This record gives sequence, C-alpha cells and structure tokens, in this order.
Amino acid sequence: MAKDDSPLPPLPRSPRVPGLRPKVKKAEASPERQAAFNRGISAESLAAAWLIGKGYRILSRRFRSGAGEIDIVAGRRHTIVFVEVKARATLDDAAESVTPRQRGRIAAAAEIWLAQNPHVVFRDLRFDAILIAPGKLPRHIQGAFET
Repeated sequence: MAKDDSPLPPLPRSPRVPGLRPKVKKAEASPERQAAFNRGISAESLAAAWLIGKGYRILSRRFRSGAGEIDIVAGRRHTIVFVEVKARATLDDAAESVTPRQRGRIAAAAEIWLAQNPHVVFRDLRFDAILIAPGKLPRHIQGAFET
C-alpha cells in the first residue's frame, strides 16, 4: 500500500459546549398553514377591537405557556376575562370548535398568567369566547366555559 493510498484521518469534531445544541433550520410552513395563521391573527385583532369598543382594556394578547395559549386577556372594572377567539365559516362552526380539552388547557394557562402577573387586582375571573365568521358581526359569549 503506497503512502498516497492510506485512508484520510478523521476530521476533528467541533468542541461541544454544555447546554448548547446546533440550530436546526425549521421547515417552511405550507401556504395553507400560513393563510390559516394570518386569518387567526386577523380574527384576534377584530376580537380585541370589539372588546375595546365594549369598554375592556387589553392586558395581553397571544399569551403562551407550557400549558397552552390564551388569545386575549382583557379587564374591565374588577373582572379579568380570558378570551378564546374562534374564526370559522359560520358562527355555529366556531361555537362547536371549542373542545373540552382546549378549555382545560386555557384554564391551566390562565393560572400561569395570573401567577406571572400578581400586580393585576381583580375580584372576578371569567372565560369568554368570541366567535368570528365572514360577513357577520362577532359574537361575544360571556362565561363560555361555564356548564
């Protein structure tokens, strides 16, 4: 075996730093998913404007936690309202799209939001839904999670 035919030595590995991982490039979202995301953002903006028009103050939008996401946190007087916004083809479809599992996740996320915002003074809590459908006024359902 000639000197030139010998296998190449292994390439040196980059040094590992504890706690750091190489960045993984995220895949591009499909056009349908991007359109759905944009519709959701638009519906949330419409719902926030609707609440402001009704005298609510927006405290937080798109609050994310490990438990779930809350679309809008609003307050009026001494009431904190956690709002789920649903946009569908019809208002009935929007009403049916809030599942019991989602309700549980939103309630758990609400507990986290309250723990992270101890400065917010309130007497009452409520979970509402705002339903959005094309060509219709938003429907605000107060106490939507109560059974």
